[in-house]
Amino acid sequence: MEHTARFFVGQIVHHMKFDYRGVIFDVDATFQGADEWYEMVARSCPPKDSPWYHVLVDGAEHTTYVAERNLEPDDGGQPISHPLVATLCGEFQDGRYAMGTTLH
Repeated sequence: MEHTARFFVGQIVHHMKFDYRGVIFDVDATFQGADEWYEMVARSCPPKDSPWYHVLVDGAEHTTYVAERNLEPDDGGQPISHPLVATLCGEFQDGRYAMGTTLH
């Protein structure tokens, strides 16, 4: 089954379950992590056959790997504060980051 990603690289999103903002820096069409990680971390058992996103977390130094069903657009128009944002993201304009290339 093929799914189209709802969100795009450079988009600011909000994690609905854990209430944080972030910017997407990469997208996987389906879950690409280890089964062990999924069993330990993804307790709500989000679908593995839907898109998953690599996200820089606002105000933090870590990244997250998030199932699409846990995200919603963040339309606040504010940039993200993260030490890797300058390395992985382009210029912030019009409420999103202009991205050069994907990581895959």
